Amino acid sequence: MIAEHRAVAALRVFLVVLFGVLVLFQVMSLPGQFAHMARQDPEMAYLRWPATVVSVFWVLCVQVVIVCTWKLLTLVKKDRIFTEVSLKWVDGIVWAIGAGWVVLAGVFLYVGFNANDPGLPLLLFLMSVGVAVLGLLMIVMRALLRQATTLRSDMESVI
Repeated sequence: MIAEHRAVAALRVFLVVLFGVLVLFQVMSLPGQFAHMARQDPEMAYLRWPATVVSVFWVLCVQVVIVCTWKLLTLVKKDRIFTEVSLKWVDGIVWAIGAGWVVLAGVFLYVGFNANDPGLPLLLFLMSVGVAVLGLLMIVMRALLRQATTLRSDMESVI
């Protein structure tokens, strides 16, 4: 039990650091990077704002996953993880991953049809498969959480 509390505390520290770094990326790094790329390569400058919006959206999806994970950790700490409330936070994670995947698939299709080098489309394909696996894994984990929640509520009603 003590190890679990230490792991939750450590995970929370890392989630705060990750969230802070992501905010810096969202606000400063990504817009600045795409502005710099537009100045360096004027032929591709038309992609500055779409690339900025898509990148900021992906960071936002990760931030939603972080917030939902934080809330789930709170439920773990209070020993309330096997309740209906936890399923809503897992749904938030699934929806964030799904939204990120849909946009990633769109970017993959756009780049795939316009690329003259197979490197970037292959990387985007690999990322698409990885995010799809993560999303499907979360759906399976949600089903397991639902079963555990049902079993716990059944046990509590018996006791």
